[in-house]
Amino acid sequence: MDTRFSSAIHALILISQSATPVNSEQIAVSVGTNPSYIRKLTARLNKAGIIEGRRGISGFRLLKQPGDITLLDIYRAVMDADSVHLFDLHHNPNDMCIVGHNIRPVLGGMFQQMDDDVNHRLQGMTLADCISDMRAYMARTGQADPRQGAANHSSRTGAADARE
Repeated sequence: MDTRFSSAIHALILISQSATPVNSEQIAVSVGTNPSYIRKLTARLNKAGIIEGRRGISGFRLLKQPGDITLLDIYRAVMDADSVHLFDLHHNPNDMCIVGHNIRPVLGGMFQQMDDDVNHRLQGMTLADCISDMRAYMARTGQADPRQGAANHSSRTGAADARE
């Protein structure tokens, strides 16, 4: 399973909650991957106008507010696709078989509806929703001050303290 989408959301939350720009090495430690993988993701996010990284300045910052970045925007950027495509059909069903003859139009319609549903859902969800859900989860699991929890985690990864 491809993890670019979840890794990008993780990176964007980290970037959005840091008081100072966060670099690819710091993000990689938090995501649990290598910096070159993060640089590939951030290059796509930069190209899409979601983040900015400048030469001579270590780290990235958001170019938009988290509430203005939909999950579909993130998906499109890192997956290099216009929309989510979940399932593919097998290519060579036997037309001499009644099932083989009819399976592509039947599954094709069902799969298209699922893709449309996911695209619609992702368009209605934002990076701010992810941040809010993470803070709520942290509070439910006994981390009384979610922002302090993010700051502690950031300092363990070498990133700056979290924003208020």
